[in-house]
Amino acid sequence: MNEERFGEFVLVRRHERGHVAELVLDRPGAMNAVSTEMARSIAGACAALGEDRDVRVVVLTSTHERAFCVGADLKERNSFSDADLVRQRPVARAAYTGVLEVPVPTVAAVHGFALGGGFELALACDVIVADRTAVVGLPEVSVGVIPGGGGTQLLPRRVGAARAAELIFSARRVEAVEAGELGLVDQVVEAGRDRDVALELAARIAGNSPVGLRAAKRALRVGQGLDLRAGLEVEDAAWRAVAFSGDRAEGVAAFNEKRKPEWPGE
Repeated sequence: MNEERFGEFVLVRRHERGHVAELVLDRPGAMNAVSTEMARSIAGACAALGEDRDVRVVVLTSTHERAFCVGADLKERNSFSDADLVRQRPVARAAYTGVLEVPVPTVAAVHGFALGGGFELALACDVIVADRTAVVGLPEVSVGVIPGGGGTQLLPRRVGAARAAELIFSARRVEAVEAGELGLVDQVVEAGRDRDVALELAARIAGNSPVGLRAAKRALRVGQGLDLRAGLEVEDAAWRAVAFSGDRAEGVAAFNEKRKPEWPGE
């Protein structure tokens, strides 16, 4: 396994065989609260992973035993002047949009607290696997702000406008079982199994065409919110981008020859 550190608080692990990378939140002393420095590191790691053509899936994990991420670093924020907050805003946004715009499939492995910006990091992923210790929520209005890492836009896309409104307005925390029932997370697993299950899912995904995976993600993301006719045009453009690729030729050949594909990735 190859490891690369981005600043003090973010680690990227590239797994041997399987084309899976982990983006690891590693600020255990603060339960992964996202400071300005950590936000810069998340954005930098996401940019590097997006450019790595060997990576087909990214899994977002945490080194803290009791938390995925508790959101923005409010101790740091408490010392900010208004000017400091204005200067930090684009840095913070870059972290969340960095995860959202990773061009390959992303899976969040959530345990313990995933609150505020921490839950928004998970919402920016394509799939969320949570273990039974997970507690999620967007409590920002309880401290005088609103979700600012995509929560007001990503949550209603998952669960609908009315349910998202109730959760955001009430600022309530939701435990794992209810979170699964409401669609806040996609899979609920036994305690301590979130990372293992997320990596297993990532390995299955990574066995597929890298060209196809990137194009499918692009079609899913760009097509969200469009009317059906416009969405089908987005899908057609993505299909045309892969239809004449080496991956498509290899996939068809492997199917007919009853063997495992060896994807050229182009």
